[in-house]
Amino acid sequence: MNTSSLKLPFKEKVGYALGDTASHFVWDMVGFWLMFFYTDIYGISAAAAGTIMLIARFWDMAIDPLIGVLSDRTNTRWGKFRPYILFGAVPYAVLSVLTFTTPNFGEFGKILYAGTTYVLLMTAYAFINLPYSALGAVMSPDTYERAGLNTYRFIAGFVGQFVVTGLALTLAEFFGGGDKAQGFQYTIVLFAFLSLVFFFITFKATKERVSPPKEQKNSLKGDFSSLFKNKAWVILAIVGIISFIMFAIQNAAVAYYFKYYIGNENNVQLFNVVGTVALIVALPLSKPLAKRFGNRNVFIGSSIISGIFFMLIYLPGVDNLVSVYIFNVLAKMAYAPAVPLLWTMIADSADYGEWTTGRRATGLYFSAAVFAQKAGWGIGAALAGWILAISQFVPNAVQTDTAITGIKLLVSVIPGLLYMSCAIFMIFYNIDSKTTEQMKRDLDLIREQEKNNS
Repeated sequence: MNTSSLKLPFKEKVGYALGDTASHFVWDMVGFWLMFFYTDIYGISAAAAGTIMLIARFWDMAIDPLIGVLSDRTNTRWGKFRPYILFGAVPYAVLSVLTFTTPNFGEFGKILYAGTTYVLLMTAYAFINLPYSALGAVMSPDTYERAGLNTYRFIAGFVGQFVVTGLALTLAEFFGGGDKAQGFQYTIVLFAFLSLVFFFITFKATKERVSPPKEQKNSLKGDFSSLFKNKAWVILAIVGIISFIMFAIQNAAVAYYFKYYIGNENNVQLFNVVGTVALIVALPLSKPLAKRFGNRNVFIGSSIISGIFFMLIYLPGVDNLVSVYIFNVLAKMAYAPAVPLLWTMIADSADYGEWTTGRRATGLYFSAAVFAQKAGWGIGAALAGWILAISQFVPNAVQTDTAITGIKLLVSVIPGLLYMSCAIFMIFYNIDSKTTEQMKRDLDLIREQEKNNS
């Protein structure tokens, strides 16, 4: 079969996409609610909660390259990356439940328990999600087919986010019956079970088609040398760090924004749902825009426009729900097309590495990129906790003007400036549409020759 002309079947795209729904069920529970859960339900200070997240991220980052190297050297009848999805799903589900469990320890015991369970959960997440992300790069060698596949992926992922952000508090209230700790625990049990089912579907539905060159020998030094000499990947890693600092800061702060500034804690669910719908609506524009203007140019425009809209949320007088909703929806729709393109470009950078050096290390490229993004997520979550502490935030109390200003900055100006800065780095991204087409032709020819010689 000529994989270069392969159009992925609809059911395979959907099967792959459900893996991101499974990831978002737990990832968004952590990203949107864990900081709030730690401070306002489990009784951990904001500074301690932020520090826990930073330490966990640095540990997580340390194992990411290891997972990439291991997956690149994995050879089974299921492929290189699919086995991690099959065998990693159960530990991932169990640890997600433990993370949202609240044993009655003292202050230090709570911090130790929270830190331990969170570190283990992020370890399990890495062992399943990094190979999952790399899998999308080896299902097809075509950049536009990958863009389409990643569009399916992120639509499904944002559906998961839609469910978590829109229903988590309602489900926690329903399951808890007044006991918020129990409510959150039972809610994550439900999401963990659904994650198991969806990951098993992903494993069953997908197929790996792109392999490293047959003459390529295992060389850790060679793989890392190829990675860090790859300018395109380095740029994407920097952009990933900045983007995820932005995501982490804003996601962690939005619950505080509605509870303490808007004065309507329950409305945060609708706000998140509307923002997620805006993302889902605009995501299908990614592939046609990429074909028309190129991956890099779409990402640059998306970063600038969405950053401006996020910053507008801080304007004086923007304290009513209608204005906040409008600016958030416009910002989310503006950056939606860039979301799948980031992962498409990481796959392209792996192709670029093979094209220029003759070595392919898909797992390492994705794990190292996710390493950078998790660094950003950890830094962002820690910054959110520290800025809250510096702003004199006090849980479950009337906030000072200083605390309110800190909360407002965390959801508007700070993330807006960060995302706009991504455009500056993307100017130096060196894989344009012409290069992509040339890479594809050359690599297709090499793979066809290998096939004929085998």
